[in-house]
Amino acid sequence: MTKRTDKMALVAFMQAGNASVYAGSWRHPATEHGYLDASYYAHIGRQLEAGCFDLMFFDDRLAMPGIYGGSVAEAVHYGARPVKLDLSVVLGVLAQATSKIGLGATYSTTYYQPFHVARTFASLDHLSGGRAAWNVVTSVNDSEAQNYGLASHLSHDERYDRADEFLDVVAGLWDSWEDGAIVADRAAGIFADPTKVHELNHVGEYFSARGPLTVPRTPQGRPVILQAGSSGRGRDFASRWADLIFTGDPGFEVARAHYADQKQRIGDSGRDPATVKICPMAYAVVGETEAQAKDREQILLNDLVHPMASLTLLSELMNYDFARHDLDDPITDELIASVSGIRGLVQNLRAHIGGDTVTLRDLAGHRATLLQGPRFVGTGAQVADQMEEWFNGGACDGFVLAATHSPGSYEDVVRMVVPELQRRGLFRTRYEGSTLREHLGLPRPAAATAVPA
Repeated sequence: MTKRTDKMALVAFMQAGNASVYAGSWRHPATEHGYLDASYYAHIGRQLEAGCFDLMFFDDRLAMPGIYGGSVAEAVHYGARPVKLDLSVVLGVLAQATSKIGLGATYSTTYYQPFHVARTFASLDHLSGGRAAWNVVTSVNDSEAQNYGLASHLSHDERYDRADEFLDVVAGLWDSWEDGAIVADRAAGIFADPTKVHELNHVGEYFSARGPLTVPRTPQGRPVILQAGSSGRGRDFASRWADLIFTGDPGFEVARAHYADQKQRIGDSGRDPATVKICPMAYAVVGETEAQAKDREQILLNDLVHPMASLTLLSELMNYDFARHDLDDPITDELIASVSGIRGLVQNLRAHIGGDTVTLRDLAGHRATLLQGPRFVGTGAQVADQMEEWFNGGACDGFVLAATHSPGSYEDVVRMVVPELQRRGLFRTRYEGSTLREHLGLPRPAAATAVPA
């Protein structure tokens, strides 16, 4: 194992709602139910910033889970993430409460318009001093479509066709102001140089946008792009657009293979693989002693996630009503063929648990409990050992850490794991720059050459 000279990236995976990505977190005895209070998010942001985290970003869905049984009742009853706040407001709170940590949000390319997204994240980048990140998703289910006036969502490939054009438009709008366009010459009465502000005049298959954007070029040039596509098309999309790729690989060897494949795709797309970070989601269960950490792990594994919550969230993810199956039904080839997007999940789970038979209970638990990514358990030093193995072993460039309970999970990591990573030279001891791109060691992109209006 070769020790790397670059630093590990640490990202906090947030939810602006009643539960973290671990669906049972709201039932955890140490969870604080402050998710409807601005001070709750401000506290977590300041805690993560004290730990020098690169970024905190928020997942989002545009509907309450309502695929299972054709109803939202199970999601509401079992707390399967029925609460989702508007992220632009949450990030506004965090932009004021923090000064260094990156701030990201999930916005869909399926139900928003490019101009709206470009303006939102450009505004956040300015008002946060260059800390904005956009997690690009294509949206996954009919519940979201029905909240936006459509009967059903687009097909997998059409969503990515639309997303590619969406990113082209957003990037063009971000580049519609050149650096130095604002003159602000009071005496001459010249606010900005019109030769440095350009119309986009995009007319495509899915979108048209005249431009320019109403927000000048931002401190980062362009906000950081996050993406988490796992299919072949998703990986190609991420290779073209993403600055940080968020993965969900449960085991070390699976992650190594994914890392190598994704870096190859980035190179094949004409980009430098070293300028794109790949970070798997992980849980850290930390204790003052190994025994305490294992006791804490047992709390998480002992029925905090009700099977109905698991099925509800799996149905949402797959856009398929699993109410027609029993929990212990095996995932058959016929089912895999009929449910879009399930094949990769089943393959990853088979590699993780061994054997060919995967039941619906296995798959639901994989998505809704603690199996979606690696679980690092132990003292601060032991958790750092495990993270170092992945980082130096060719499996990742850092980690997206999800909370088993909030805010305590992050407080444990900042207090017990981060100092150990810093002692080993794996992680920064202070922020060297002010923008998210500087934290991640990513270049500030030059504006594309624009055609004057």
